Amino acid sequence: MWNSIQHSKSQTKMAVAGNSLVCAGRFWSLEGLKTFSYLEELILDNNLLGNDLLLPRLPHLHTLTLNKNQITELESLLDHLAEVVPSLQYLSLLGNIACPNELVCKEKDEDDYQRYRYFVLHKLTNLKFLDTRKVTRREREEALIRGAFMKVVKPKDAKASSAAASASPESHYTPLPSGSRDLTNHRGESYLLLVETAARC
Repeated sequence: MWNSIQHSKSQTKMAVAGNSLVCAGRFWSLEGLKTFSYLEELILDNNLLGNDLLLPRLPHLHTLTLNKNQITELESLLDHLAEVVPSLQYLSLLGNIACPNELVCKEKDEDDYQRYRYFVLHKLTNLKFLDTRKVTRREREEALIRGAFMKVVKPKDAKASSAAASASPESHYTPLPSGSRDLTNHRGESYLLLVETAARC
C-alpha cells in the first residue's frame, strides 16, 4: 500500500511503500532522506537534481533511478554513490547530460554510451543493471581492464580558450626552412627538371 504525501506549495509528491520511496515534481534537495535509513528503492525521476546531489548514507539501497534530472558531472556522482550506497545494484541515469545517449544528444552514439557504461561499471562494481540493460559478463570484464580510461572529458569553456588564444602573441610557425617560406623563391620546377634529366641519362 502506497502512502502518498503532497506538498501543495512546491507541487512535489512523495509516495512511500514499505522500503520504497518515489519522489516526483521539483525536488532539488534530498535533505529529508536521512529519516529513511532502511530504504531499499529510491525513484527520483523528473526532478531538478543536479551536480550538487547529496544522498545520506543508505546502506540498504539497491535500486536508484535519477532519470531526467540535471546531472552533468558523472565522475563526482559515481564517487558519491560508491561511498553512500554500497549495496547499489540497479542505477538509471537516462535523460541526464551525464548519460551520453542519442535520446539526449544527437552528437552521441552507441560507442559513447558503451564507454559510459564501462566507466560506470568501473566505479560501481556491484551493479547488475545500468539504465535499461542488464550488465553482461563481457562488460564487467572490459570495465575492469579499461573502465578507468573511459572517462568522458569535457572540452574547456570556449570563451576561456578563445580569450587565452587572443592574449597570446600570434606565432607563424612552419617546419620549413626560412629560405623556403618566400612563395616566389622555390625550387620545385628546377628540382623536377633535374630529376627528369637524371632519369634520361
